[in-house]
Amino acid sequence: MIAVVVSRADSASEHIGERLLALADWTAHEDGTRPDADGGGTYHRTTVDGTDVELRSFDDLHIHLDDPTPAFSAQPEYIVFVSRHSGDTGPLLTCHFTGNFGDAEYGGADGAFAPACPGVQRALVAGFSEHAPDGYDVAVECTHHGPTDVAVPSLFAELGSDEAEWDDPAGAEAVARAVLDLPGRDVTVAVDDDEDPRHLVGFGGGHYAPRFTRVIEETAWGVGHVASDWQLDELGHPAESRDTLAAAFAASDARFALVDGDHPTLERALSDLGGVDGRGAPGDGVGPDVRVVSETWVREVGDRPLDLVAGLEADLRPVDDGLRFGEPRATGYDVFDLPGGLLAEAQGIDADATRAAVERHAVAFETSENGTRVDGRAALPGAASRDDLVADLAAVLRRKYDEVSRREGAVIARVAAFDPAAAAERGVPEGPKFGRLAAGDDVEVDGETVRATAVRREREERFEL
Repeated sequence: MIAVVVSRADSASEHIGERLLALADWTAHEDGTRPDADGGGTYHRTTVDGTDVELRSFDDLHIHLDDPTPAFSAQPEYIVFVSRHSGDTGPLLTCHFTGNFGDAEYGGADGAFAPACPGVQRALVAGFSEHAPDGYDVAVECTHHGPTDVAVPSLFAELGSDEAEWDDPAGAEAVARAVLDLPGRDVTVAVDDDEDPRHLVGFGGGHYAPRFTRVIEETAWGVGHVASDWQLDELGHPAESRDTLAAAFAASDARFALVDGDHPTLERALSDLGGVDGRGAPGDGVGPDVRVVSETWVREVGDRPLDLVAGLEADLRPVDDGLRFGEPRATGYDVFDLPGGLLAEAQGIDADATRAAVERHAVAFETSENGTRVDGRAALPGAASRDDLVADLAAVLRRKYDEVSRREGAVIARVAAFDPAAAAERGVPEGPKFGRLAAGDDVEVDGETVRATAVRREREERFEL
């Protein structure tokens, strides 16, 4: 069951609640066991894609509510607080998790966090993007207010950013539709049930977290709690705030951190949270073993099995040092040296086709020049894959060479090319006629025809494997 919380103290929340009730077939129920102000009285239930959704209204603003979970007729899978957003951002649909990296100025407890549901946030952002009226932006925000004492995962779904939007039927309906879409969307961010979820805790950047919004929209990863730059100031020295940092990871069900900006002291503190620090030495043991990763790492890893990625980074090189991934998802592989000369020649002929050939056969491969040039070693499912890769690289050479063959541990490439010395011997002056002969055209010199075929010489290149 999914729970929806409406606040009567919030005009946008009430407006979204009205649109929710208008968009689905709800059944009204009465709960006389608790006050109307605290979610009792009349409440509504519906079923969407086989999932029950229950909507209850409360008198207080969301940030001042105690845990609303007991108000619902069954323990929900997660809670959606439909709410207003206030700011100078113009029309905006936004969502975020709740908690405080510093003092609890706006509800909740100091240094505490409500359980996050990164997969639900991903699905809600997708719904916002699908239903947003013209002129509305979509974003996620940092974690910046209560409530924090919530028994189940929860998040805020907000309509902003001023009274004009709070009263906008189109904006309220967009939020309502995104919420009602949740039962039909995938709200998980793991490949296999036995894997750690692909959850990140975010640090740094602005309040509206554009980097983390991109990660949610464009990668296979979800983002839990986010501490913007101003909240890092509230946090204080990271080494003295390890319990708060550990609490953010626990509430996000995460062991990966993505840091926006230059925060070396923070990164060291994050790496030291677990039982083993980033250098393999004993850590503080107050939280999980956290790995600080880059956005490049997140994008390149995508939805690949994390154990496979760890093995490939150990056997080849880290993603941030140039490891890239191919199409095969084989868990078993052998590491081979790529044929350097053949690879370089193929890349010089057609870099895109060469990269595609390597990606087609390699589980992963090394690169240089910021990941743009294949170079070094590759993890291949087996020797047969290496042979297939060599065949595809040889095929690229055929765009330049007349004949390409493989024998004696090498690829042999032959091409007949214009020979300037042979042309000069036949009296052809350097200049335009050289160019015509090189292009394969015959020329006239002193009334005699010089055939292009007569001034071509065969050249052979050997690329060792």
